Amino acid sequence: MSATLDGTLSYSNTVPRAGVHRAAICEVFLTDSTRVGEDEYLFAAQLPRVHSYYSDHVTAPAAYDPLLLVEVFRQASIYAAHTFLDAPLDNKFIFNGGELIVTDPAALHIGARPGQAEIRARQTGLKHREGLVTGSTLDMVLTIDGQEAATMRTTCQWMPGPAWNRMRDKGRAALTLTPARPHHTGRRVAPITVGRTSPHNVVLAEAEVRDCEVLAQVVVDQANPALFDHPLDHIPGALIFEGFRQSAVYAAYELFGLSPRGLLLSRVETDFTRFGEFELPTDCLVRVVDSPAPDTVAFEITMVQEAEQIARARVHLARTSPITGALVNRFSYAASV
Repeated sequence: MSATLDGTLSYSNTVPRAGVHRAAICEVFLTDSTRVGEDEYLFAAQLPRVHSYYSDHVTAPAAYDPLLLVEVFRQASIYAAHTFLDAPLDNKFIFNGGELIVTDPAALHIGARPGQAEIRARQTGLKHREGLVTGSTLDMVLTIDGQEAATMRTTCQWMPGPAWNRMRDKGRAALTLTPARPHHTGRRVAPITVGRTSPHNVVLAEAEVRDCEVLAQVVVDQANPALFDHPLDHIPGALIFEGFRQSAVYAAYELFGLSPRGLLLSRVETDFTRFGEFELPTDCLVRVVDSPAPDTVAFEITMVQEAEQIARARVHLARTSPITGALVNRFSYAASV
């Protein structure tokens, strides 16, 4: 913590990498934190205007990636656990789920300087084991240059390395895992169809379009430096979020003809139900659900390994321009079939 006596947060330096579980300095976005109440904290983060992963989008006009905000929220959750709840730095973390809501898309506009984000976090739940805090639920509000942009609730828990290893060994023992059955390596979909420009940031392959569904393979590229900042023993949450987002964008494009250039992730509700294993192929099944507003489309998405769910989400995509009547009618028809 380096906040000044008057509570002003600093944007001069990033927090230590270990405090947010990152190996690369360029992947650390938090710059400061302070406690402002018994169960309330403030965090500062600088948002990069250019990033090989978070800036690789065709969305117009250019905006900060909502999944960049998810990463900032994730870093705030971990840093809060280490800084304010005495979680040891060598503990392993599990995220049980989260709900991101973009409250003002205009606040994501990229200006002439890197965005200064402030996150106000309120502790709404704690998990205890043998007298120690081992889990946390945070409700957070993020502003960019003073303008509210998004909210997120995160729930996570942590444990010592030996306990983690026992849990992972027990879970993996119940599965049939062989190196000969790796993740999908099929041809990735065209970057434009998932709102990307670089094929290296595409995580979908061999997508199959049905009447009101899309089934897509998930590509797990451990060479991607943003999704795999350091070695892991399971599929990271960042890749799962990206798989959900790209699956929804692809479905909107294929089922309704909505251009990825005019789509912005506006809300995602996610539950992580099981670890994703590197040895098993992974798929996303996308189903259309009712549109909550004329300018939004929504999908229920399930990520599975061998028909077993590892995560689920409801993803909302907002149009950056009004949906025409024809597209609304087409959506209404598809959702009712």
